[in-house]
Amino acid sequence: MNNADVIIVGSGVAALQLAKHLHKDINVIVFTKSDVTNGNSRYAQGGIAAAIGEVDHPYAHYLDTIDAGRFANHAQTTLEMTREAPEIVRELMESGWAYDKDDRGHVQLGREGGHHDHRIIHSGGDQTGKQLTEHILNQIEANVKVLENHFVYELLVEDGVCRGVRCMSDSDVEIFTAPHVILSTGGCGQLYSFTSNAETITGDGFALAYNAGAEIIDMEFIQFHPTLLYVKGETRGLVTEALRGEGAVLVDENGRRIMDGLHPMGDLAPRNIVAQAIYAERDKGHDVYLDIRNIKHLSSRFPTVTALCTEYEVDLIKGLVPVSPGCHFIMGGVATDRIGRTTIDGLYAIGEVACTGVHGANRLASNSLLEGLVFGKRLGKWINDQKRSEHTKKGLQLPLLLEPLCELPPVGVIQKTMMERVGMVRSAEGLNQQLKWLESFQLDRWFSFDLSLLTTKQVTTLFMLRTAWLITISALEREESRGAHYRSDYPEELKSWQSKQIVQEKRKSNEPIHL
Repeated sequence: MNNADVIIVGSGVAALQLAKHLHKDINVIVFTKSDVTNGNSRYAQGGIAAAIGEVDHPYAHYLDTIDAGRFANHAQTTLEMTREAPEIVRELMESGWAYDKDDRGHVQLGREGGHHDHRIIHSGGDQTGKQLTEHILNQIEANVKVLENHFVYELLVEDGVCRGVRCMSDSDVEIFTAPHVILSTGGCGQLYSFTSNAETITGDGFALAYNAGAEIIDMEFIQFHPTLLYVKGETRGLVTEALRGEGAVLVDENGRRIMDGLHPMGDLAPRNIVAQAIYAERDKGHDVYLDIRNIKHLSSRFPTVTALCTEYEVDLIKGLVPVSPGCHFIMGGVATDRIGRTTIDGLYAIGEVACTGVHGANRLASNSLLEGLVFGKRLGKWINDQKRSEHTKKGLQLPLLLEPLCELPPVGVIQKTMMERVGMVRSAEGLNQQLKWLESFQLDRWFSFDLSLLTTKQVTTLFMLRTAWLITISALEREESRGAHYRSDYPEELKSWQSKQIVQEKRKSNEPIHL
């Protein structure tokens, strides 16, 4: 058994920001199931939203955030985040982060969907996530140990307290204990066949937390990014929203602008509006393109998009990039307070896996890196102020599962059925069909055992099924359409649902609670 002061599961921006802000005499272990560079944070093409412009203000950023979130946000927590954003950005700049500058040497501020002002700070054009991750990683001190290719498959909970984790590595199954265990595992994009997410993003954190007994909330709110490169019937990667901020527009095969008349902000409407518009056009049989012909210096300002299009032989001279929506971000997750504490003592969550309430029903562009930076720093400062505690308890031991309970489905089938039944357009018929299929795999029985004799692929499939089940139940329960959640049988946004949250917690009934 291995002991630490802090265990962090995941290695994205939120995790690294937390590790950076912890005192240097705190022993920290960071687990990542792949390598430290393989995750969503590194692939983020958007920037960091912060009201640092001369005529901008954090309250204006707040208003844009709650409008995009369709007023389902936690107001106070959201306002705190937008107020803290300028200082977060200034700290990065002062620490040597290479942000983009304009011709006068001032910070270059971009604009993206849902923002009324230019407030997006980029680094390396569309390489902000990569540049930011590397910058913070280079500041990590020797007290932080990163264990790559370590797959955490169970949280150790005893007497209502999280004591540590069990993980699989290439060589063994190990137990690690710590008084502070933080989930920073990202989202669940790989549950869908069309996604912008890295291949490692399979919903692990939601399944881990739910199985441990933590509250999970708002899982129905799954954001589909409007513009993924679409080639030969498949999505191939993200085409950043910043292109539309610089003047690119969405058109059909005849050159008709599809966003005209649909929203006052046109092509820069919030993501759920634009994604639904593209979905509707494609459903009518139209192809949809991002017209980038008026973008100057494309290859230098958007190197990632340029390389992606070149790889898949999209003719950039013609300037029409074929696009389709794909799963991008989940607004719900593990319920936390403003610090990052979950409903289980000793267990915390930050970043996309957490639900702090700052995104509501639909995330505003470039608020994801911001969230990770704000809450990573905040939790680090809080842990620094806590009295040091030690324990060697390793949690309750579950009976060992000696053989699979049933045959698990191929990952591709999970992705296909989630896309078709729990994707951008949902209905009771499809959701009930998916729920029945998911429950046929006896998930509660699987997770009543120690799964250490299974392969990582088998456990990952179980995590995907569990997270898919949580999403499906929440989507079935919310009988309205709001933000990224659209029900064809309940197409209206209802005032009576605005302040309700669907809370799920492991219990005998497994019934969602409306709060």
